[in-house]
Amino acid sequence: MGMNFSLQTHIFLLILTILLKPGSASIHVYNQESLNEVGNSYLLSGGSEGIFSSSDSRSFVRFDNITFWRPKSAAKSRGLIQVVIFEAADRNNIGGSAYGGQRSICCTSDLSKLQGCKQGEVLRIPSANDLNWPIILKLHFSRNSLSTSMKNHEEVRISKTGMYNLFFIACDPKLKGVVMSGKTVWRNSNGYLPGRMAPLMRFYVFMSLVYFLLAVIWFTQYIRFRKDILQLQHCISVVVGLGLFQMILWYLEYANFNSTGMRPVGLTTLVVTVGAIRKTIARLLVLCVSMGYGVVRPTLGGLTSKVLLLGITYFLASELLDITEYVGTINDLSGRARLFLVLPDALLDAFIILWIFTALSRTLEQLQVKRSAVKLDIYRKFSNALAAVVFASVAWIGYELYFKATDPFNERWQSAWIITAFWDVLAFALLCVICYLWAPSQSSQRYAYTEESGEEFDEEEAQALTREKPDGDISLVEKKDKSSGGTHVFDEDDGEAEEDKRE
Repeated sequence: MGMNFSLQTHIFLLILTILLKPGSASIHVYNQESLNEVGNSYLLSGGSEGIFSSSDSRSFVRFDNITFWRPKSAAKSRGLIQVVIFEAADRNNIGGSAYGGQRSICCTSDLSKLQGCKQGEVLRIPSANDLNWPIILKLHFSRNSLSTSMKNHEEVRISKTGMYNLFFIACDPKLKGVVMSGKTVWRNSNGYLPGRMAPLMRFYVFMSLVYFLLAVIWFTQYIRFRKDILQLQHCISVVVGLGLFQMILWYLEYANFNSTGMRPVGLTTLVVTVGAIRKTIARLLVLCVSMGYGVVRPTLGGLTSKVLLLGITYFLASELLDITEYVGTINDLSGRARLFLVLPDALLDAFIILWIFTALSRTLEQLQVKRSAVKLDIYRKFSNALAAVVFASVAWIGYELYFKATDPFNERWQSAWIITAFWDVLAFALLCVICYLWAPSQSSQRYAYTEESGEEFDEEEAQALTREKPDGDISLVEKKDKSSGGTHVFDEDDGEAEEDKRE
């Protein structure tokens, strides 16, 4: 037993070591990065993050081992590299234009005459709120020297909450081809999490708690009525368990990121993979429910392979999108690569929604023909909830597009976390509806598909039909069917079952 425990401990530590292997994080790492030509300058973006200020100066941007190398052809003269840090609100305080012409980052002869800047350096206009900002740090190449370095562990303290941008800029044309290496450390008042992500750590604590509460309620009923569990309820259990697991993993990933400043590639990949599996299974669950799986048809028949193919395709698209968006992501800005991966994911979602409502419409028609009032009532509630979710999703997508279109410089970064959080809340709300409608109980089997001739008219359902008469006196129809043996109804049911098998 002791050997088994020791073996398990070693395996756990090995897995933990792999998962916590450092990756890119709020510690921005630069490895032989080149400065790119932009206008009359050469620059490299060093990062962009929302930073919360603190009175005890715990918020800062620190430079570690920053070194620049220039080509040998430029070594005969001196050279200047400028490190520029500015708040998004002060973006117009860097650079300028002479006589309304093209905007230049570096001071030109005309700008020198108009604004008194020094030609060959970055044009800086003091901020109206703080004359010391934007911050510009200077590094000089000595004559015949190929490299220059910043003072190690040099820090720039952040005293005002805002979205901050860092650029490395060279104005001298001879410095074309300059490369740099090193790292910068960005810290908020409460840790290393970028400002946009910081509220999400508290959000995932809340989501973990509500998922835990749902799991306790669901699995209590699941165990209590385990002898009457439907196949559909097994699938719901998987989705509930994966949802709880994902929320806990997200919190652990963010907590580790916040405390260490490192975002482990393995752990983040595990989180997004669990999330992609959960989203895929959840969508297939809704699709299967809409098809009437286990309720009006015992199997999906010929549609099984198509549903599985759709699930695999959606998983791959979702996995690629989430890996691009989260794994190694540091900045509070979305990468362009994400735009190309959003399209297939969105198209697959639209296709799934269309298939869901098409299948749901057929299922409702079948239940109406069979006069299965209890099942019909459940499916009507489910269709209403699904319609509300789709409406909310479309409305939120519209709001998200408006939010991003009206905030190109991410100045509303403090509320950007709501965009991500909404989708988790909406998915949880729909899952709660499904758990409520198909909750395990002693009468769970009443909702299941059965080939017995008396399936649709058991005693409990007859009472429900007698109590509720929304479309006329259905109870009289039922009595008439019972007296005649209900032959035409069940013949149609058998025909539909055979049709389902052929599918």
